[in-house]
Amino acid sequence: MFGGGGGLNPRKMEQMMEQMGIDVEDIDAEEVIIRTEEYDLVFNNAEVTKMDARGQETYQVIGSPEEVEAGSVGGSDAAGSDAESSIPDDDVEIVAMRADVSEEEARTALEDNDGDLAAAVESLE
Repeated sequence: MFGGGGGLNPRKMEQMMEQMGIDVEDIDAEEVIIRTEEYDLVFNNAEVTKMDARGQETYQVIGSPEEVEAGSVGGSDAAGSDAESSIPDDDVEIVAMRADVSEEEARTALEDNDGDLAAAVESLE
């Protein structure tokens, strides 16, 4: 497709991608973490490339990951944000209204009760 003889000149490839509307950017990443239910894949010193093809962003990660226990990396800030995102905002609003408390208090009660609305409301009354 691109001709023979051992590959395409990187400069030529860059020009072709630019003509097709594809922007390529190298990202200086220190660490990349991919979380699954069973484990986390941790890439240290990975090569990360971002490609933007007319608004559709694609990331390429090159490196050798270390497989670790799920949720064991990323620090306490990451764990906190994961817990918050797992509680739907609608549930927070319902608990806040029923128990007549702030949304922050409602979210904390839901987190403490594993997302159980009734138990969260009961714990706040």
